Amino acid sequence: MSKDPQRILIADDEPLARQRIQRLLETLPGYRVCGEASDGNDTLQKVAALEPDIVLLDIRMPGMDGMEAAEKLSQLHNPPAVIFCTAYDHYAIQAFDVRAIAYLLKPVRREALADALARAGKINRVQLQALTREPDSSTGQLAVRTHRGTELIELADIHYCEADQKYVTLHHTRGETVCDYTLKELEQAYPEHLLRIHRHTLVGARFIQALRRNPDGQSVLILRDLPTALAVSRRHTSHVREWLQEHQPSP
Repeated sequence: MSKDPQRILIADDEPLARQRIQRLLETLPGYRVCGEASDGNDTLQKVAALEPDIVLLDIRMPGMDGMEAAEKLSQLHNPPAVIFCTAYDHYAIQAFDVRAIAYLLKPVRREALADALARAGKINRVQLQALTREPDSSTGQLAVRTHRGTELIELADIHYCEADQKYVTLHHTRGETVCDYTLKELEQAYPEHLLRIHRHTLVGARFIQALRRNPDGQSVLILRDLPTALAVSRRHTSHVREWLQEHQPSP
């Protein structure tokens, strides 16, 4: 049975550099370019949308540079392998800090690229085996534009999403992030990850623990790792109860 080709994202602000890498990859079997990015923010968004196995990443790019983008990627549960392709040799030490697989100097040679890709493939297979052993693992990221640039948030790390006027705040394991997605957009895009419990609230499915009734008769949802209970609207209570019966293991 033939193995699926490794999916590669080429990130470089120079179109000619991207074209050259693309031509090199066409001579190497087992790899397929799934997209291109022109800066760090674009790279994070494309990683979230395309989920590549490997990112060939330039360092000096406008806005968020490749080193900062690689640092953000390294924080993901299941990051793509990163191979730096740069004209500058003085970033090599930093490359180890962000867990880069290889550091290739431009002009990138075919043999060096083939060797780096082979190493990246081995790393990814180890990661894949680890994922299949972890039942709670969940892939997928949300790319959110903030005043600091683009932030990648693991869907599996989101405790709940709360709408307030025209913004939605994502409450996750690393803090809070305000985004311009609507709750409806998030609910429709990620039904496996997010469950509606209120007109103003979606919750992360993997954190749901129990449905209770408080002394006032209001239904509330208890989430793991969260000290406060979240209000469940009367309209959504039966659906949440059905979800719990379906997804919680029998005693």
